[in-house]
Amino acid sequence: MDEKLLKDAASVLRGSKNVVVLTGAGISAESGIPTFRGKDGWWKRYRAEELATPEAFRRDPKLVWEWYNYRREIIHSKKPNRAHIILSKWENEGKFENFTIITQNVDGLHMRSGSKNVLCLHGDIWKVRCTGCYREEYNFDVPLKEIPPRCSNCNSLLRPGVVWFGESLPQFELERSFRELERCDLLIVIGTSGIVYPAASMPQYAKSHGSKIIEINIEKTPITNYAHIFLKGKAGEILPLLDGEIS
Repeated sequence: MDEKLLKDAASVLRGSKNVVVLTGAGISAESGIPTFRGKDGWWKRYRAEELATPEAFRRDPKLVWEWYNYRREIIHSKKPNRAHIILSKWENEGKFENFTIITQNVDGLHMRSGSKNVLCLHGDIWKVRCTGCYREEYNFDVPLKEIPPRCSNCNSLLRPGVVWFGESLPQFELERSFRELERCDLLIVIGTSGIVYPAASMPQYAKSHGSKIIEINIEKTPITNYAHIFLKGKAGEILPLLDGEIS
């Protein structure tokens, strides 16, 4: 780790009031959760992209739910890592006037670590939504009691409360995210590839509204080109160092 870059990042942090953190699959990978597009993204004879669609659910809801049950079991066995914990600490200790996490991850690890102000752009794997009455609720059963699960209210099929390919992102979360990006003076981007939109446009949007950008990743991404500071490495190692510098 470049000590000068670390101290520069800490200096930016100390001078910031409104902080937004954008997280992608990389932060969860440090907890042992396979990345969606990585070599572990395969399941049985199918690719993840072929199962995470409304068409796949209509065709074979049992198969889709078997896959999501498998994913839930993997996530359930993992724990928030030091990066999740430091972000939660910053929020709950009131390090900044405003602190928001925008995540592309559906695993719920930010919430499990204690973070509260979290906007889940792609939904939450622990939520289920009824295809009949549209009731939405949390379901933490591991494994699921029945596959496919049914609504206790109307007995219609339940679907995972996540955003599938071909679906729009949740309007509230998306609009709130861009409002927070407009007013933040620092955006920290952690573990995102910078190629999935609209999240990939968020760093540039924040910068156009005057925000500084700190990127933390194990490798450079398209975001690196306009980040003010790029810290190469694992977030679980870098964030504790930053926390030590600003404490």
